Amino acid sequence: MKISMVSEHASPLAALGGVDAGGQNVHVAALSEALARRGHTVTVYTRRDAEDLPARVKAGSRLEVVHVDAGPPCHVPKDGLLPHMGDLAQGIAEDWGQRPPDVVHGHFWMSGIAALEAARRAARREGPVARDSTGRAPGQDDAEYRVPVIQTFHALGTVKRRHQGSEDTSPPQRRWLEPAVGRSVDRIIATCSDEVFELKAMGIDAGKVSIAPCGVDLGLFSTDGPRAPKPRAHRLLSVGRLVPRKGVDLVIRALPLLAKAGFTDVELLIVGGGAEPGTLHADPEVRRLLDLAEGLGIADKVTLAGQVPREAMPGIFRSADAVVCTPWYEPFGIVPLEAMACGVPVVAAAVGGLQDTVLDHGTGLHVPPRDPEAIANALAVLLGNPDLRAELGAAGQARARARYSWDRVAAETEKAYQLAMAKLPALRMEGAAL
Repeated sequence: MKISMVSEHASPLAALGGVDAGGQNVHVAALSEALARRGHTVTVYTRRDAEDLPARVKAGSRLEVVHVDAGPPCHVPKDGLLPHMGDLAQGIAEDWGQRPPDVVHGHFWMSGIAALEAARRAARREGPVARDSTGRAPGQDDAEYRVPVIQTFHALGTVKRRHQGSEDTSPPQRRWLEPAVGRSVDRIIATCSDEVFELKAMGIDAGKVSIAPCGVDLGLFSTDGPRAPKPRAHRLLSVGRLVPRKGVDLVIRALPLLAKAGFTDVELLIVGGGAEPGTLHADPEVRRLLDLAEGLGIADKVTLAGQVPREAMPGIFRSADAVVCTPWYEPFGIVPLEAMACGVPVVAAAVGGLQDTVLDHGTGLHVPPRDPEAIANALAVLLGNPDLRAELGAAGQARARARYSWDRVAAETEKAYQLAMAKLPALRMEGAAL
């Protein structure tokens, strides 16, 4: 199968941990690699955000990344990219030429806009598609498509507005464009069960939604290997982009409460932030977190590591007594899977996809969102019971290996592609055999 991935702001080649570089980058890269291993030819289209980027990067024998000129060749915050989606679509359609892919898969709502428009332009170039007895192109009400369009949202604007309110920086057009993408694409791949309910609330037919979670690199993240040294008796670990919604401040607020419970020799190691070398302490969220720790009198217990090479992360995970993931909301969350694969229990806010991946009292402990006291109580249970930590960690590793390998995720994604293609007339299926 010839597959086009569209990931407008999240390049699979980007360094992780910046404001706009995180789980989606990992997802697109790992899913593309896994699909290529299954024999498909995958091209990832992303926006050129630096002048010196090559037009094409060969990332594997069947995998290529294409940098499309869409807007200025520099970093643009993702919430400012909407005006450039037409140029992105044009670049994608031009690269397809007379040989469009068998499927195009958009990642994030703006990528969905570009994917749909690229499919429209390909249809206009190739002429009318076959129509059913009603005179409509199968699966579409208003447009002709030769390329079936699949969509993974990764995050939904309705959820973001609910939690961030006036601090939501999404363009106002997202309110109507995101649901329009959901209604227009041939199939949606949700990453968790909670997302399906959100899509239904947006007026999108749940019958065209498949579920395929994020995955974890089991070759990198495992229980085998060294542990990073730790300076205190206990280490708590927080990993990810440093933005307020990730709730790292909640973990900092839990530390004094944990000390009152008798756990004073504890380090909180925070990995992330400062995407560029030397910029960590210029990050406003880093400054906010450090000021909070200073104000609580626990600055000596909080360590900010900034960016860490990905290959070093398994040893850091293995050094932790618990990984703490307490965002306000989370569409899925790859960090808990990486922790579980390394045999480390997770304290997770009971929100979004974390409710699927982390089993309460099975592979970790759930806590209510935005509740430092509950976080402290859960951590006290884990730190005070090494046998429970070992039990939950072993169960987490087994769950990660059984359910969340990228090869399994790729197989489930492939099934969604097949469902979308099965609704197309035979002439659109020519040359698309698996």
